[in-house]
Amino acid sequence: PFHPELAAAIEEATRTGLTVSVLAWDGVALAMFAVGDEVKPDAVQTIADFTSRGIDPWLVTGDSVEVALSVAGQVGIAPDHVVASASPQNKVEHVQSLQAKAHRVLMVGDGINDAAALATADLSIAMGTGTDTAMATADITIMKPALSGVIDALKLSTKTLRVIRGNLAWAFLYNVIGLPIAALGQLRPMYAAGAMAFSSLFVVTNSLRIK
Repeated sequence: PFHPELAAAIEEATRTGLTVSVLAWDGVALAMFAVGDEVKPDAVQTIADFTSRGIDPWLVTGDSVEVALSVAGQVGIAPDHVVASASPQNKVEHVQSLQAKAHRVLMVGDGINDAAALATADLSIAMGTGTDTAMATADITIMKPALSGVIDALKLSTKTLRVIRGNLAWAFLYNVIGLPIAALGQLRPMYAAGAMAFSSLFVVTNSLRIK
């Protein structure tokens, strides 16, 4: 049995998203302990950045519904985008259900229970402060503890892809123009060597933009 004050404290702690443990002796509840994860300072901004990039954020967690909804409310994730009390298999199934709807799924996790879902997602990111299993499974590991590192990784990936496409476009244009001229004997060897050096310099310089 619970003392009314203890029962009220448990209800309040649960309502605010804390996980409650009760100390009992001989069938009588004597005390309660409420613990919870602290939301990272940059979590709200990170979720906002996801949304501004057209990424639809979900919270899939093994925590209780109350805890999950509390955290989601703090960081700006819609209640209907929360999956609570999820087992490792539930997380995999949720990723697969989104993929079945033609969504490309980015999974961010740090625990052993996230490993299977990380392996299933189209792109997976593990936090460097997490478990070795998660980091070994993920495509990318963020070494700094801040969630903003996920956004930085996406920006770097986008910029890298843009630079690669630019280099390929330049190489294609260079060869389309240069090869016919060289084949017709209209390009002296000295000029051909200079053009090749310039082309290589352009590719290297363009690649240095990736920082």
